[in-house]
Amino acid sequence: MTKTLVIAEKPSVAQDIVRALTPVAGKFDKHDEHFENEKYVVTSAVGHLVEIQAPEEYDVKRGKWSFANLPVIPPRFDLKPVEKTKTRLNAVVRQAKRKDVSALVNACDAGREGELIFRLIEQYAGGAKPLGKPVTRLWLQSMTPQAIRDGFDSLRSEQQMQGLADAARSRSEADWLVGINGTRAMTAFNSRDGGFFLTTVGRVQTPTLSVVVEREEQIRKFVSRDYWEVHAAFQAEAGQYPGKWFDPNWKKANAPLLPSGEPDPEQRADRVWNERDALAIAQAARGKPASVTEESKPSTQAPPLLFDLTSLQREANSRFGYSAKTTLALAQSLYERHKALTYPRTDSRALPEDYLPVVKETMGMLANSGMRHLAPFAQQAIDGSYVKQAKRIFDNAKVSDHFAIIPTLQAPTGLSEAEQRLYDFVVRRFLSVFFPSAEYQLTTRISTVANEGKQYNFRSDGKVLVKPGWLAIYGKEAVSDDDEKDGKNLVPVKPGEQVQVDSCDAKGLKTRPPARYSEATLLGAMEGAGKLIDDDELREAMQEKGLGTPATRAAIIEGLLAEKYMHREGRELIPTAKAFQLMTLLRGLGVEELSKAALTGEWEYKLAQMEHGKLSREAFMREIAEMTEHIVKKAKEYDRDTVPGDYATLSTPCPNCGGVVRENYRRYACTGKPGQEGCGFSFGKSPAGRTFEVAEAEALLRDKRIGPLEGFRSKAGWPFVSEIVIKWDEEAKNYKLEFDFGDEKDPAETGEIVDFSDQQSLGPCPKCGARVFEFGTNYICEKSVPTAAQPTPSCDFKTGKVILTQPVSPEQVHKLLAEGKTDLLDKFVSMRTRRAFKAFLVWNKDEGKVTFEFEPRTSKFPPRKTLASTKTPTVTAAKKAAAAKKAPAAKKTPAAKKAAAPKAPRKPAAGLTPSAELAAVIGTEPVARTEVIKKLWDYIKANGLQDATNKRAINADAKLKPVFGKDQVTMFELAGIVGKHLG
Repeated sequence: MTKTLVIAEKPSVAQDIVRALTPVAGKFDKHDEHFENEKYVVTSAVGHLVEIQAPEEYDVKRGKWSFANLPVIPPRFDLKPVEKTKTRLNAVVRQAKRKDVSALVNACDAGREGELIFRLIEQYAGGAKPLGKPVTRLWLQSMTPQAIRDGFDSLRSEQQMQGLADAARSRSEADWLVGINGTRAMTAFNSRDGGFFLTTVGRVQTPTLSVVVEREEQIRKFVSRDYWEVHAAFQAEAGQYPGKWFDPNWKKANAPLLPSGEPDPEQRADRVWNERDALAIAQAARGKPASVTEESKPSTQAPPLLFDLTSLQREANSRFGYSAKTTLALAQSLYERHKALTYPRTDSRALPEDYLPVVKETMGMLANSGMRHLAPFAQQAIDGSYVKQAKRIFDNAKVSDHFAIIPTLQAPTGLSEAEQRLYDFVVRRFLSVFFPSAEYQLTTRISTVANEGKQYNFRSDGKVLVKPGWLAIYGKEAVSDDDEKDGKNLVPVKPGEQVQVDSCDAKGLKTRPPARYSEATLLGAMEGAGKLIDDDELREAMQEKGLGTPATRAAIIEGLLAEKYMHREGRELIPTAKAFQLMTLLRGLGVEELSKAALTGEWEYKLAQMEHGKLSREAFMREIAEMTEHIVKKAKEYDRDTVPGDYATLSTPCPNCGGVVRENYRRYACTGKPGQEGCGFSFGKSPAGRTFEVAEAEALLRDKRIGPLEGFRSKAGWPFVSEIVIKWDEEAKNYKLEFDFGDEKDPAETGEIVDFSDQQSLGPCPKCGARVFEFGTNYICEKSVPTAAQPTPSCDFKTGKVILTQPVSPEQVHKLLAEGKTDLLDKFVSMRTRRAFKAFLVWNKDEGKVTFEFEPRTSKFPPRKTLASTKTPTVTAAKKAAAAKKAPAAKKTPAAKKAAAPKAPRKPAAGLTPSAELAAVIGTEPVARTEVIKKLWDYIKANGLQDATNKRAINADAKLKPVFGKDQVTMFELAGIVGKHLG
């Protein structure tokens, strides 16, 4: 008897399918990776298990990212497993290849991405030849048991889904082609002058970056203007109220235009653009009587829609300061681990129309939950029959492959503080959507002063919450008539009453530039990117899409941060010089389409045509290949001296001739004094792949030194940190830029007197109590170098300004000296594994030096709190140990002894014996590997064997040559070489 394999996208969906089919298909047995009965085998992916890649012969490694190997347009795409889910892939493939499985059901999410996930798994399972088993499609928009059973009764054929499958594959392959070729072409262009300047581009990430850069350009070009507002206080019989002058005849359409001919966005009815007029209005109204007209009307505010992922990320960023990545991780944990929320990676804000019974059950669960602050509202919703079939909430047309994020029927326990906060946030939104609208009374009062035939109008607005409705869930209460705590309640004025202008003053203000993007506003801009497209068809195609998907937007933002295209400052996202350089390059090369949301709109339009059989996959991919070739051709053939752009002029003069230094695409170069040519002085904008900010270039030119700076990359792509200096080059008779890795002569050896009189101490030396100061690339004790007070050094305390690529700020050193420990620092990079790690820097008294201290290892998730655990007092490890000493030894069974036996402490590593060649340098004593490296470095520095032109290279003397086996090695080779000489 043969069976049908059902492949869902997620384990939770597989379980829902099993529960729905059990009454009609019989009981399922649960296995490690699947469920099975006589008719069905049900298993699941965990998102994407397979990804596309170029065939081996077309794959170009990073070191060969030159134009000679571009464009990369393979005739086909191979598949490779996603590394972290390889085990799950193997389990699904095993079921698909079973001889008793004769058919497959694609039960992945109802959408383009779900189609792609299944098709790639099916292709991978078949290997060189197709799997050859018939496929049908389960198309679900609701996950109720009946909806799932109905879905199995009306499975769609593979032919019906071919258009969607073609669109899914085409979008994936097109993204690969544009991303890989665009990134390699821009990297090759920027690396022409040497080094490796990684310049990533992509269909979604680059338009997203463009949005941030364009806003920053507006801010930089913004010229603030002075304006005035006239504010008055009116005295009525019932009390005083405020009012602001406005021009009742002002209309936006008639406002003055900018020199460019565009409407001036700063014009308002209540703004006065010169002080004289503003003072005249204030003078004319001050102390005069005023007549009052008033209009009062009721207004309602409906509750907001349910959350999709993007709206949840935006509001959690605004409310709690969570990054989009953090919000997604918390929501995913509440979904996967705690089963407390529905699937979070959704772009829908509605529920399926058959979900009303589930919602009522959920409301009952919340009413009976332990959440005292929210349970009464759930009970109120039940008692008042608030949960009804409403199109605003239940609408199949607005449900895509997933519905809105709501609480499940399972009340969670053991949530972390952040998880609890986000869960409450979603529950409040879920409750509020069923509550009545909030009701306000809006009052608009116009107070008119007449003076010498002129009228001066002042506006006062009042807004009183009459019935809080859904706002009660957020702690809002109705405001009584005499309650003015919100400043919006206006004191009453009788009909026909004249009021008096008690005071009237002109207030000087300045126009402000547009605000920088936060993650919340950037997510909103990504979601609504289609609205900015002029073409009607493309805008329509992108209406429901935006840039990226709810599942990928957080990763896009994090990727831009990781690639140093922008950085966070508080909640603001600020583009870097590297971002401006990329936008300048794309504009200059004439490939601006890469930075426009219209590209996504065009793709979405064509992919929608493909889904409906109006455009062939071959024709679309042919267009993508032509676009890819165009991008590479433009970059490859660019032959002008510089890319045109909006470049800066530095205020510091050329150090060589005093001329003006200006920026171009690649360099900051001397353009000479007025009427003269430049002297030839220049320095690269992006040494070792890191682009100078204009302020950094200014500081470097002014001080001839800057740093240490992070973000540099070697030719091999390794990150490093360094200071940069501008030094006189005798051979070129000009100044040039150099990296400075801090190998200056030690004053303790040269005897040169050091003066710390113009510095402020960072704290007391942990060794001798003297003062610690900045010196060169280190922080040192004043007694470790010759000073006028003490010519002979007596201390050796020293710690670097950069440790394993982690810059250590003076503030952190002050904390280290005061408290013995820095904050947790997160940019250390292991010299051995090249992996980043986090650690505290601590003063180790026993070793007499600064060492690392690592965070205590904890489980990925906090332990769940249970009833038992909350009642049991906490016992520390120290108390347990003390109790164990006092208590008599209990007789244990062998099994108990085995379970209770503590792990033996790790023995210190035994010393390793150096070879004869190595022993000639460090001695014959057995020694640990780390100690060998330290001794070698002591020998190298003592004998001045670091290469003068390349500080990362070590020259071999007579003793080291037998160890190295050659005349010169790099510092990165040392560990590997030493290993061969230890036994």
